[in-house]
Amino acid sequence: MQDVFIGFTSLTWEMLVMYAVGGLLIWLAIAKEYEPMLLLPIGFGAILVNLPLSVVWEHEGSAGFLKILYDGGIANELFPILIFIAIGAMIDFGPLFKNPMMIFYGAAAQFGIFATMMIAALLGFDLKTAASIGIIGAADGPTAIYVANKFARAYLGPISVAAYSYMSLVPMIQPPVIRALTTKKERTIHMQLHEKQSPRWLKILFPIVVTMTAGIVAPISVPLVGSLMFGNLIRESGVVERLSKTAQNELAYLVTLLLGITIGASMRAEQFLNLQTLLILAMGLLAFVFDTAGGVLFAKLINLFLPENRKINPMIGACGISAFPMSARVIQKMAQEEEKGNIILMQAISANVSGQLGSIIAGGMVLALVPLLAH
Repeated sequence: MQDVFIGFTSLTWEMLVMYAVGGLLIWLAIAKEYEPMLLLPIGFGAILVNLPLSVVWEHEGSAGFLKILYDGGIANELFPILIFIAIGAMIDFGPLFKNPMMIFYGAAAQFGIFATMMIAALLGFDLKTAASIGIIGAADGPTAIYVANKFARAYLGPISVAAYSYMSLVPMIQPPVIRALTTKKERTIHMQLHEKQSPRWLKILFPIVVTMTAGIVAPISVPLVGSLMFGNLIRESGVVERLSKTAQNELAYLVTLLLGITIGASMRAEQFLNLQTLLILAMGLLAFVFDTAGGVLFAKLINLFLPENRKINPMIGACGISAFPMSARVIQKMAQEEEKGNIILMQAISANVSGQLGSIIAGGMVLALVPLLAH
């Protein structure tokens, strides 16, 4: 008789809290449409793994299907690498070639990584764990998973959840920060569109040169940089169109689905509901805010030295985070709300693409330098 009611007798308040968290993520995905491809599977995975006995994770010594996915896709870094191939196939670096100065906005918006890293160290986390927490600020889920796997596997669950959840909540996080740091006049600045097309040879050579440079300067970053650039080379080569479309669609959708539900499965109540997890989530949010602020303030600084007719809409600076193309869409929507007909999407995409590169470079720097500093 006891076995019949084991599901009820095994329930704890912690499980109920996690059901509420999972339900909130699902509600945000469906009702608010905040990146449903990410939040929907994450929320459902969080509910699945916290059901009594956690059969989907491990039961009576046998691994459940979510643990198998975790070991085969997260713990060995396969899913992040596959996602980067898909992202690379989606990215068009053409807008960046037209606006090469935007690369600096991608660099400025990584400020949150290093600021949060220092805060985490001051709060008592060791340097490798602090670096793993700081990388949440890259707004790049695959990079966050990759670095956490190397430096802080014990905190991989909350770090990956924070990275992907805050990526999905960019439409909620960025606008208040931007409005707090800019004036109405600044938000209505129009920007000139560069019509010149980038030569095909440049688009093909770029991913090859970037990969080789990364391999020489920071070899440990090659899995991240190489997979992203391989996907981009498939796109720009023009001779494997079906492979490019497959990477952009079927591969991206399938891996995102598996990655999302597996990340959700890392939200087990006994590991998730503790002070350190709450600190990581809080610092992850802080990292996103710092990144957004860093990009906006950098744009405002540059405007001090530009003539009136060439000033940059400082909202563009916020696109320097790696949440591609979410951040660019948010900024264009804000520009339209401030003044109808103000189109800054191409410049926003340029900065957003720069942020994607910047996050990987920042991740590579962290992977290369932190072990040296930790000794």
